[in-house]
Amino acid sequence: MTIRHSNYQGQILTRGHPILDMSALPEPPPWMVDGLCAQTDPDAFFPDKGGSTREAKAVCVRCPVSAECLDWALEHEERFGIWGGLSERERRKLGKQLKKPTGDNNTDKDSAA
Repeated sequence: MTIRHSNYQGQILTRGHPILDMSALPEPPPWMVDGLCAQTDPDAFFPDKGGSTREAKAVCVRCPVSAECLDWALEHEERFGIWGGLSERERRKLGKQLKKPTGDNNTDKDSAA
């Protein structure tokens, strides 16, 4: 039987030995504290494969920091969950669209004269 608990130093312990030092984790971005997802069941944002994303997306629509959330997820190439109202697949598609060249050939006729 594995016994797990946290000690006062923020470590997750198993039989008295640290398995995860919580103090080593990076500080979350300041906007995260304002996210409505913090007040919602986290399972809604990480549905099983083929599960509904409707509940999480409904929260994101009302969230005051959904734009920051989506930007963060795209910047960090977050692979799991609903971030900024988009699923993993939707973020991948958006990321590809954002990385595509614009097709601007710089053919300015005035500078050719």
